[in-house]
Amino acid sequence: MSGGQGEERQETLDRFGEAVNMTAGELEKWLETDQAQEVGQKNGGGESTGHASGRRIVELLRTKKADLSDDDLAHMRKVVGYVHRHTKQRPQGDVTDTPWRYSLMNWGHDPEK
Repeated sequence: MSGGQGEERQETLDRFGEAVNMTAGELEKWLETDQAQEVGQKNGGGESTGHASGRRIVELLRTKKADLSDDDLAHMRKVVGYVHRHTKQRPQGDVTDTPWRYSLMNWGHDPEK
């Protein structure tokens, strides 16, 4: 692995760590709630893209950094992109009980933290 790839990998890990501010346990517990399962775009099987991503994020958070695959890193970049795009769309007022917040939480980011 060249130095550039190592730096890119570390940058992905850093950005993922900034975007995902929920622990694996917090996220796992959240994903079991009705609110988590009701928001987001559903893909054929009834589970939203964000909810499926949340389950993957729990796995990523529990994986040793050295054991992360290129596919894992690609998903981490996808998560970072989603969180950055979605946080820019913050609605006015109290966001505590909004689909906007719930969607972000499915992706491991609680804007109330």
